[in-house]
Amino acid sequence: VFGLLGPNGAGKSTTVKMLVGLVCPSSGIAKVFGRIPSRADARLGLGYVPEQFRFPEWMRAHDFLRFHAELAGVKTFDRQSEVTRVLREVGLEHRERDQLRTFSKGMLQRIGIAQALVGRPQLVVLDEPTSALDPIGRRDVRDLIVRLRSDGVTVLLNSHLLSEVETVCDHVAIMDRGRIVRAGSLDDVTRGHVEVEVRCAGLTTQTLSALEARWTAVRLGEGTGSSEVQTFTISVIDEYEATHIADVLLAGGVRLLAMIPRRRTLEDVFVESVTTTDGDAIPAVRGRQ
Repeated sequence: VFGLLGPNGAGKSTTVKMLVGLVCPSSGIAKVFGRIPSRADARLGLGYVPEQFRFPEWMRAHDFLRFHAELAGVKTFDRQSEVTRVLREVGLEHRERDQLRTFSKGMLQRIGIAQALVGRPQLVVLDEPTSALDPIGRRDVRDLIVRLRSDGVTVLLNSHLLSEVETVCDHVAIMDRGRIVRAGSLDDVTRGHVEVEVRCAGLTTQTLSALEARWTAVRLGEGTGSSEVQTFTISVIDEYEATHIADVLLAGGVRLLAMIPRRRTLEDVFVESVTTTDGDAIPAVRGRQ
């Protein structure tokens, strides 16, 4: 599952449209399965849910999906079972005979996802698939994405919900102003310094100096006296290095009360990647692929 992130206007939806053959790139080449996406044979293995789907409201859900099954090349005698399968996947099997005009916005979003699954595509492109869904519907879509991944289907997810991407994606790319500024596996992209919050008692000036000599990023919090409970934060390379903080404190006779590591979240990386304080994009950083 590959997540595509970026601020508004970064070029995410345009990139998605190029990959599904709706927009031709002004320069360069976009390929899907090694072929130009405007070719029909490249699109046969592709399912797509646009951000704004225009539904024929007069059609029934069953007829709408049978039509897309025909477009996807599903054989005539397999179309009914295929329609039943995808309706069950999105939890709308009980609305098969209802007209789309009677569907809520969230239900229409589910039907859009169902049509993308017709024909069992190798690649499913989802452009803001949960934008119209309630929390339960969002959870259902996340579960569906996880099932697709377990079935060997590649999912390209364009979403502005960072928590959603962090939950389901294996790899991410962050776009800003039409270019990729960071990409790689989720672990690689979020890897970096760990903030460790330390609570202790009896911290002396000598022990504090020993900490600052080894770690320059020591930020003092509450407490000032040597007998008071004191809080401070240290930035370390990884959680293993954090164990050395305890060594220094114990060697100085300090009573260690708590150490709470906090790894960088995808939100931290996103904010850091798209702009600096003067608004300039940060150079690309690419993790292991």
